[in-house]
Amino acid sequence: MNEVDASILALMRDVSERVILPRFRNLALHEIDEKAADDFVTVADHEAEEFLAEGLAQIDASLAMVGEEASHADPTLLGKLSEDCWIVDPIDGTHNFAHGKPPFGIIIAQASGGECQSGWIYDCLSGRFCHAHRGTGAFLNGELIRARNTGENPPVAAISRIFLTDVQRAMVDNRLAPHYRLVDIPRCAAEQYPRLALGENDISSFKRTLPWDHAAGVLWLNEAGGKAARLDGSSYRVDEHDRPGLIGASSPAIWDEFVKRALSDS
Repeated sequence: MNEVDASILALMRDVSERVILPRFRNLALHEIDEKAADDFVTVADHEAEEFLAEGLAQIDASLAMVGEEASHADPTLLGKLSEDCWIVDPIDGTHNFAHGKPPFGIIIAQASGGECQSGWIYDCLSGRFCHAHRGTGAFLNGELIRARNTGENPPVAAISRIFLTDVQRAMVDNRLAPHYRLVDIPRCAAEQYPRLALGENDISSFKRTLPWDHAAGVLWLNEAGGKAARLDGSSYRVDEHDRPGLIGASSPAIWDEFVKRALSDS
């Protein structure tokens, strides 16, 4: 773990312990808002993002700052995603956090030219720390790891139906359900990507692809030897946040088979 990784881990741990965990199962009703239907934000999200932004500026103030909550308040910040920037999700899994249940975590990514170069994922309750830098492998709690599948037959697929249309739900039922054991999603990318590399899930399908949710996880999974990409096989870019559809898998072979079935006419 290099100096930047150690500094970011220390920052994530500090913000978790001082800002996030003291409010877990301890939020007043007026401290929880809805940005949209079923899309929650809490006072802890705002405070955590402020502290994370301050800490990251001390590490490298030359990078633009694109935080989830700041971008919601000022959408023009999304234009900085094509620049050298920090991308921050202060509490990933806010829906869970606001309802007093796990999982939830902190996600930070560093991007350049629309591509994620480094990513850090911290589980606030367990302290699990995932990080990766492009071209250097994926790490779990400081140890280099390789993605492994569940070994189950049929493979395990975590597919969210929350944002799917009726046509898309029918596709899942007809084309995918017969070939996979479908399981619930954790509603937390900070948990979902580790599950794909640690033998808990084989496939995850995402409709929304916001950069604070996916930049770090996509890089980490790919560096671990799994595969995360768009349905057409193209790479995920942080500046294509309005583009729907992203598939993550524990191996390229499992990814290929899933996408073949998803795009099949029968």
